[in-house]
Amino acid sequence: MDKIALERSEECAHSELPLHDVKRLMITEDSANRLAELFKALGDPTRIKLIGALLHRELCVHDLATLLDMGQSAVSHQLRYLRNMRMVKRRKSGKTVFYSLDDSHIEQIFLQTLQHLEHE
Repeated sequence: MDKIALERSEECAHSELPLHDVKRLMITEDSANRLAELFKALGDPTRIKLIGALLHRELCVHDLATLLDMGQSAVSHQLRYLRNMRMVKRRKSGKTVFYSLDDSHIEQIFLQTLQHLEHE
């Protein structure tokens, strides 16, 4: 018998546990997909830097482009993506558009992830 067949034939010692309770409490397929999309959005260093800057205050595209040393078009593209993901929101004042984090959950996710990375 090969190794894979042998592994399949062996059951773990906990196989008698009622898994239907765990299955019932598991995340739904829709929620799993949405959560994966959120983490995908956080998988880009530029978007992380934008969120990091917006943690401190509301900023316009020009200021964000200056802070990140990027073109305004590239920053706007990333902000549009984050806005579509409901991670940032915008506010117009005349011709200027200001961006901020959509809500405190984004700040919490960001800061808790940083704390996790720094935790030993």
